[in-house]
Amino acid sequence: MSDASIVYYCAPGTRSHNNTRLAKIARLCDALDLKEVVKEGELTAVKLHFGEDGNDTHLRPSWVRVVVEKVLAAGGKPFLTDTTTLYSGSRHNAYDHIQTAYRHGFAPSVVGAPVILADGLYGENDVPVAIQGKHFKEVHIATEIVRAPALVVLSHFKGHEMGGFGGAIKNMAMGGAAVRGKRDQHDTHVQINHETCVGCGECVKICPQKALSLQDKKSCVDITKCIGCFECITVCPIKAIDIDWATQIEPFVERMTEYAWGVVKSHPKRICFINFVMNVTPDCDCAGWSDLPMVPDLGILASYDPVALDQACFDLVNQAPWINDADKRIDKSKADKFTARWPHTRGEIQLSHGEWLGMGSRQYELKKI
Repeated sequence: MSDASIVYYCAPGTRSHNNTRLAKIARLCDALDLKEVVKEGELTAVKLHFGEDGNDTHLRPSWVRVVVEKVLAAGGKPFLTDTTTLYSGSRHNAYDHIQTAYRHGFAPSVVGAPVILADGLYGENDVPVAIQGKHFKEVHIATEIVRAPALVVLSHFKGHEMGGFGGAIKNMAMGGAAVRGKRDQHDTHVQINHETCVGCGECVKICPQKALSLQDKKSCVDITKCIGCFECITVCPIKAIDIDWATQIEPFVERMTEYAWGVVKSHPKRICFINFVMNVTPDCDCAGWSDLPMVPDLGILASYDPVALDQACFDLVNQAPWINDADKRIDKSKADKFTARWPHTRGEIQLSHGEWLGMGSRQYELKKI
């Protein structure tokens, strides 16, 4: 796709009651004309990330409620959805995941819609979707995401230690896949630097597959059990656990993007996207904490094209000033703020590979509303 796609944009600031963030979200929904996506009486999946327990920069329930109300006004029957995680934590099965969603404010009494996990109790329910990708000809997408006639994707745009950044593409890819689809995307195993490992055991405690153990006061990995969920990389206090980024990061991001394409292909002309470029933290909301934002709040954007939308958000972040420049890990000479924070990542591949697949265009026209 070479033609520029329309991306609607609302700046974050306000000085009046009729221009609040809630009002801006409503205007973005109107600009998208949800009646083009939502049909009378049909179920509509609202895909979002409820945040890991301990995270507090996930989307606000009050923001999500506005979208739910707009779906209801268009005649749809909305439900909030996500999928279970590969790693152990507060969202590893449907019961714990829903309880986490409720604790974070996503209860039906607050948002006006029920929470229905899309891949079953243990993440085993999926539907094959045919694609023509570089790595996959078929992807395994969570059953209820595919079966829902309409899909509205709400994404918190932020950094990610493996993907570079997370927006609409990553939200659909990892968040739209059942467990075996997540394994398809990771398809690697970690390696441990025994010279730096201090044997603290944090990785052993967190591993959902029991693939890690302490031997002679050093962490060791059983590669036959490792599923590449990367949770050990996240919790290692001295970063002694890693993967071979030089050879594995590009295919990882490509595989992830192809899974997002599977979600888009399962909803021809019945899918739209809203990205919140607020609280742009270095980490995904899968982390059980929330670091300081990298840049100021930059606004809320919406589109029918996920590639154009993520590109526009990516550009806004890279054009913005740093606000946590005391972080010694940041190389501020880099134009890409996400690789400045996570030097091994290549998040821009999400955009280039997404365009190559035909998922959207990197060319966009930003319309302020």
